[in-house]
Amino acid sequence: MSRGGATIIAPQMAGIARGGMRARLADGAGDTDAVMALRHQAWPSDGADPLDAVAGQLMIEGRDGRLLATVRVGLVPALSLAGSYSARFYDLAPLAAEGGLWLEPGRFAAAPGAGWEALRLCWAALARIALEAGVRGLFGCASFPGADWQHHREALALLAAQPVSPGVLRPGPRAPERVAYPALAGVVSDQKAALAGTPPLLRFYLSLGGHVSDHAVVDRQLDTLHVFTCVETDKIPKARRESLRALAMD
Repeated sequence: MSRGGATIIAPQMAGIARGGMRARLADGAGDTDAVMALRHQAWPSDGADPLDAVAGQLMIEGRDGRLLATVRVGLVPALSLAGSYSARFYDLAPLAAEGGLWLEPGRFAAAPGAGWEALRLCWAALARIALEAGVRGLFGCASFPGADWQHHREALALLAAQPVSPGVLRPGPRAPERVAYPALAGVVSDQKAALAGTPPLLRFYLSLGGHVSDHAVVDRQLDTLHVFTCVETDKIPKARRESLRALAMD
C-alpha cells in the first residue's frame, strides 16, 4: 500500500508461541482497538497516524490473552524511505542510496509488568519478520517519553559511547530542534539508572550491534525525544544472529 506516493508494506508472519505467550500480527478491528488502547497508555499524546493504515501491528499476548506489548512494523523499499516515520525527523537519503528492503519498527508499547519474556518474544517476532522478508536492515526512531532532553541526560550520555552511523548510512538533520548528545560523553553517574532509562527498542537495536544518529530530535507534538537507530542485518554478531534465528524460527 502507499502513503503519499511511498510504498509501505505490511509484513506477513506466522504466529510464534513460546512459554504460554503468543506473538502474532493484528487481524481485525478488535485487535486494532486493543493495540491503540495500549499505545495510548504508553504514549498519552499519541494520535491517529497515517502509517497505521498501511503498516502491520505486532501483538504479544499473555497466557490469559491479555495484550502485553505491541509494536508497529512496516517493510519499506529503499526508494520509499522518504515516506517512513523516521524520515519526518531525519534525512534518510544516505540510507535510500544503499538500496534494498528495510524494516521499520515503531510505536513500541508494553503493558505494566509485561516482563522480560514478553519483550524477548517481541524481539523474536521482529527477527522472524526480518529473516523471512530478507531485509537489508532495521531502522527506526527510538523514543524517550518526555521532550525535555535534560530528563534523559544520562541515558543520552550512554549513547555518546555507542557507534555513530557510518557516513554512508548516517541520516542528515531535518528537525528544527536537535540535541547533539556526543557532547554529553562522560557525564554518566549511575550506569544502571541510565540503562533503565533507555527505551527497550533502543536497547534491542544496540544489542544487535546497531548504530545511532549523531543527534536526537525533539517532538513537541508527541512530547518525546527521538533517536535514529539502524541495524544492518549482515553486521549482527554471529552468535547473536544465531541466537535470534533459533528463537525466531520453529
